[in-house]
Amino acid sequence: MVHFVGAGPGAVDLITVRGKNLLEKADVIIYAGSLVNPELLDYKKDGCMVYNSAQMTLDEVLQVMKTKDEEGLDVVRLHTGEPSIYGAIREQMDALSEAGISYDSTPGVSACFGAAASLNLEYTLPNISQSLIITRMQGKTKVPERETIESFARHGASMAIYLSTGLIKNLTEELIKGGYTKDTPAALIYKATWADEKKFITTVGELFNVARDNGIKKTAIILVGDAIHCCDYEKSRLYAPDFSTEFRRAKESSFE
Repeated sequence: MVHFVGAGPGAVDLITVRGKNLLEKADVIIYAGSLVNPELLDYKKDGCMVYNSAQMTLDEVLQVMKTKDEEGLDVVRLHTGEPSIYGAIREQMDALSEAGISYDSTPGVSACFGAAASLNLEYTLPNISQSLIITRMQGKTKVPERETIESFARHGASMAIYLSTGLIKNLTEELIKGGYTKDTPAALIYKATWADEKKFITTVGELFNVARDNGIKKTAIILVGDAIHCCDYEKSRLYAPDFSTEFRRAKESSFE
């Protein structure tokens, strides 16, 4: 059996309980050594075999999975953050399906949520934004034409932009073309939730300067939108005294 497990954004205690339990029971762990906090390997049992996928090709990873599964061993494939977001797990799952190998998935906390926690941020403020767009700039991996940064920026929603720190100058241009202003709030979070995390609240127009001045070239997430630095928002109707739910009746106003 192969278990795909989300390691979370960085902090060791942000892996899920299920993920931790699977690590503790695993006979084999294949982890993304370039991104996953190596301290998570402290959860492994004695005798567990560990492979660093940063030094392996896809075929080599799959061969380990197949060989160890044939030996009746439990394999954990430990991915950074939440594997369903830029995790390249589909190609592994399809290969396992073709080989008749069973697998399952355990979700993890993605970097955008780790970053929000670090900033005590809510992406979905009433009358400001009710949507979060998770996307990336085009690099070695192509992005469909309908999913450009410029096209998403037209919505004016909260945005979490992955894998784009080395392309911030172009990113800024695309954001502004799409409708964000230079003064639109933005944030740059390096290694969100790690011990050496760095976080900066800035603006779209200053993103490049902040990254350059602080030597941040990779392993960072970029957040954009008015929700990042906003005080003029409406309170949620859910807890308003004049709002009824299936659990609470609206309270009638009383006048003396």
